[in-house]
Amino acid sequence: MAADHTAPPPPAKLPRIVAASLIGTTIEWYDFFLYGSAAALVFNKLFFPDSDPLVGTLLAFVTYAAGFAARPLGALVFGHFGDRLGRKRLLVLSLLLMGGATFCIGLLPTHATIGTAAPVLLTALRLVQGFALGGEWGGAVLLVSEHGDARRRGFWASWPQTGAPAGQLLATGVLSLLTATLSDDAFTAWGWRVPFLLSGVLVVVGLWIRLSVDESPVFKQALARAEARQGEAAEKLPLVSVLRHQWREVLVAMGARLAENISYYVITAFILVYATTSADVSKQTALNAVLIGSAVHFAVIPAWGALSDRVGRRPVYLFGAAGVGLWIFPFFALVDAGTFGRLVLAVVVGLILHGAMYAPQAAFFAEMFATRVRYSGASIGAQFSSVAAGAPAPLIATALLAEYDSATPIALYVIGAVLLTLVAVGVAVETRDRDLADVTADGASPSAPVDTADPVAKTPAP
Repeated sequence: MAADHTAPPPPAKLPRIVAASLIGTTIEWYDFFLYGSAAALVFNKLFFPDSDPLVGTLLAFVTYAAGFAARPLGALVFGHFGDRLGRKRLLVLSLLLMGGATFCIGLLPTHATIGTAAPVLLTALRLVQGFALGGEWGGAVLLVSEHGDARRRGFWASWPQTGAPAGQLLATGVLSLLTATLSDDAFTAWGWRVPFLLSGVLVVVGLWIRLSVDESPVFKQALARAEARQGEAAEKLPLVSVLRHQWREVLVAMGARLAENISYYVITAFILVYATTSADVSKQTALNAVLIGSAVHFAVIPAWGALSDRVGRRPVYLFGAAGVGLWIFPFFALVDAGTFGRLVLAVVVGLILHGAMYAPQAAFFAEMFATRVRYSGASIGAQFSSVAAGAPAPLIATALLAEYDSATPIALYVIGAVLLTLVAVGVAVETRDRDLADVTADGASPSAPVDTADPVAKTPAP
């Protein structure tokens, strides 16, 4: 395995860097998932009251999807400036934007107070959330990947990925506590606002930790080399460069995200609709099942990341994708059974298999791209696919349920995404042995063995 040219940070420093990325992604995903859960539970009543329940839920998920639509724009803007100015500054900005938008949702008047302006304002704040999250993910995983120990990059880089289940756990836990202690009327009247307002406190904590870490040493090294060689401060147009030289990697990343993204939102967001409307499961029972599943998901992601350091990113990713495709029919059968134990089993197994895709994703995407376009490349590959995957997933699933009154079309929808992901990851090249400091604009690492079968790993550019 090729060693990174930059020395790893001191042992006491790396956990702080991981913590800075993890707490930031946890807060950002808490804010993002909180909206998704609220869309399934109360927003249909508060912001779309003139519709019947299922159509109201569908409209609520339209605003949910709007956040995904803004994520590619966030990826472009944050990727551009993250590759020019560094990872740290952009991560601070993304945290402020996300936390501010979520806090404002907690103060937002409902349809009963201001009429149609309420869903318009809700959608606008959702767009800000999506814009911020589109820039957050790439910077968080790169900050760890570019600081960390090359031999354990998959393990360390997987920790920011645990921010997703941690945020889901926190959001679902707060909502579950509130729904358990408040009457339905009290929760609908004011209780739903509490977790949104709580975001303000969490952002202060996240900023304090995030501001205490250093910029990525790999980025600083690349910047110094560019200044010495060309007299330039940074890549002028990272987006143009990555699309010109590494478009194959962008397509691989987008394809890899399809099954991961769609399956996750079906398992964690759409299930709140399906279990309560089709399986006659209470809102509290569905929330508790997702809560337990998120806890298990958090625990298994670092384990999958560590396994990817031993056997490679691709085998672990392919196992997770195939596993989700095989599990989706049993998943719905268990939910239909209507018992808490089977509901928990359905979610837990689904999220364990999802973790096999999600854990190696951070290191896998980081290792695909050259340092001076890495933020742009990883963010574009991850976030543009979200528009076609995670954004419409609850929307499509809800529409299929309304049309066919069956889970079969939804399961086939997930399997279709799995097949596309298997193709994308199957044609990709293993990246585990690449040196992040040396990955060139065409994806090769001159200090690592070059696979002659790799159509991307060509002779390094001068």
